[in-house]
Amino acid sequence: MNYYLILGHPTKDSFNGQICSAYEKKLISLGHNVRRVNIIDLGMDLNLSLNPSEKNKKIILKEQENITWADEIIFFYPLWWGNVPALLKGYIDNVFQPGFAYKYHKNDQGWDKLLKGKTVRIFSTCDAPAWFTTIVYHNSDFTTFKYALCWFTGMKLKCAKRIGKVYLQNNDQRQQIIENILKKIK
Repeated sequence: MNYYLILGHPTKDSFNGQICSAYEKKLISLGHNVRRVNIIDLGMDLNLSLNPSEKNKKIILKEQENITWADEIIFFYPLWWGNVPALLKGYIDNVFQPGFAYKYHKNDQGWDKLLKGKTVRIFSTCDAPAWFTTIVYHNSDFTTFKYALCWFTGMKLKCAKRIGKVYLQNNDQRQQIIENILKKIK
């Protein structure tokens, strides 16, 4: 199976980065094909533009190629202010464009979902307890992924995992969290 891992944290050695790296190693050890992007390394102008620079066009096309290649796309990011970081939001805005992720019909209000058959997993960390993000924020980031990104483009959200109270976890506890995540990979 082909997996594309997308790290949406600006610091590669963050806890999100550690989870992503461990996940990547586990998938490779099981014989899967894996590609990974650390969005911060792309050098992409994350502001959506109707007239993107040549550099942005090349980055976007490469990212679209990676998503086309993947059977499953896995996002790793922290929850900031109740949603995904601007880094990840800018990536989604630029990469999941009309003509690639969806296509509106000319004669009706419908659209074609161009990413059918792909699955998505999410691993989101936060300092708040996971229950708090559910009750207060209504898992706004998961809702956005499930409906605005996945459903709209034809992808299926397979798993959305929230890892809460990160700031209270010591290195051993964080390692145990990672090991519990890895146990579920097949």
